[in-house]
Formats: sequence, structure tokens, C-alpha cells
Amino acid sequence: MLQYERRLIDEGYKYIAGVDEAGRGPLAGPVVIAAVVMPLDNLIDGVNDSKKLSAKKRDALYELIMQSALNVKVSVISHEIIDEINILNATKRGMLECINCLECADVALIDAVKLQAQIPTISIIHGDALSYSIAAASIVAKVTRDKLMLEYDKLYPQYNFSKHKGYGTAEHIKMLKEHGPCTIHRRSFIKNFVEV
Repeated sequence: MLQYERRLIDEGYKYIAGVDEAGRGPLAGPVVIAAVVMPLDNLIDGVNDSKKLSAKKRDALYELIMQSALNVKVSVISHEIIDEINILNATKRGMLECINCLECADVALIDAVKLQAQIPTISIIHGDALSYSIAAASIVAKVTRDKLMLEYDKLYPQYNFSKHKGYGTAEHIKMLKEHGPCTIHRRSFIKNFVEV
């Protein structure tokens, strides 16, 4: 998980940011982007692609990452902006916000998305499974978004956001058809299921 980081260190880079998002695919809620600069001399055991971890393990790793990270920036891009500029551009906007606000990064490893920022960026397909730094960012983004969706669940209990986190599960689509869209549904994502 450190091959990219080691190569960059050999090239003279000192502070390497990992950048990832959570929530590109859901029908409801924001997309959350995280940029994390981790110390590479004292690794946290178990850091991996957030999708491969249980919620309990993610939560525990999130706490360890937040305690040891040299710098963390998180950007939450709303469903309105996603509908307005599309999910890819919304993701890029959040990534730029995070990268450009980092205080101590001189290069950024990004999961899949190609981006030009104030510092050099390297896009890695499946980066959250190949780079420690990106994996740490994926955990921060996922845990942050899940917490937001638990709050939305309290506001809109009829959709059961606490269970599916806004993704297009059969249950979610059924509730969407039954109750119609709520405020946080992405209109551009749900038009195949309900009238918007």
C-alpha cells in the first residue's frame, strides 16, 4: 500500500496527501471528499479501502487517522450542487477545495479522478486499494458521510437512510416511489424512478 508514496519520497516529496470521495453513486445526500496527509513512518494497521471494512472497523480507524494525521480537510458538496453541475464536477470541486486548503502537502494522490490543483496530482485507478494515503482519505470521507446520513435519517425516517445511506437499494427505491422525493434527493439521479 506504500509503493506510490515510496516512489514520491524517492523523488524528493515530503508531504503526500491522499484524496478520495464517498457518495458519488447515491440517490440522496451529498458527496463528501477528504484529503489526508498521513505520517508514513508510523502506519496505522488495518487502513484499507473503506468499502472493504466493516462500519465498526471504519469508525475505529477514523478515530486513529484523525488523531495521527498531519493535516485533514473535508468538503461536503450538497445534492443541489450535484444536480446543478453533475456528480463528476461536484466531486472535482470538493477535491480542489480540499487540496488547495491543505497546509502541508506538496503532492496529492487521488483515487481515479484526474485533476489540476495548486500542487502536483497523480490519479490512481482503484487508488483506495493501492495507496495507504488514499485509503486513509476514503475512510475519513465514508465515515463523515455516513454520520451525515444518520442525521438525515432522523429528519426523514420514512426512507431508512440509516440503513442504505441514500444508495439506490430496492428498499430505498420502494420508499421513494411510496413517499416521493424529500429535500435531499438528487433530482438528476431519481428521474428514472419518480417524477421530479
